[in-house]
Amino acid sequence: MTALTVDRPTPERSGDTRGIPAAAGAVLHAGAMGAINAAGTAVPMSTALNLKGVGRVEKPVDNTSGAAGDLVAEIRRGVFRFNNSASTDAITQADIGSDCYGVDDQTVAKTNGTNTRSVAGKVFDVDTQGVWVQFF
Repeated sequence: MTALTVDRPTPERSGDTRGIPAAAGAVLHAGAMGAINAAGTAVPMSTALNLKGVGRVEKPVDNTSGAAGDLVAEIRRGVFRFNNSASTDAITQADIGSDCYGVDDQTVAKTNGTNTRSVAGKVFDVDTQGVWVQFF
């Protein structure tokens, strides 16, 4: 392409939400942590490798009977509170700024569970009700 010589109508997005094709058989609940699998389709966060945490699922998606991409999951980036893991895997104030790892679609942990969990996001804050996770 060459440099512009006239004005151009450039489309804009806020960057807050993504429409990600849902994986075949995936069920994503509103308010859950959403992830992208190796195929680039949306799945709920779980104890699994090769997932990328991308944010909070905005609306329920039930692609149980569908092929990959039949439905689209709306997933919002930002900072959201999820449940903290337990015992030695619980996230503390000292972990702010560190990666946290997905245990399931509503729980994060301090460690990768001996290489069984994927990064969910970054620890933004911790309070008595859970862990604030930042998604980019």
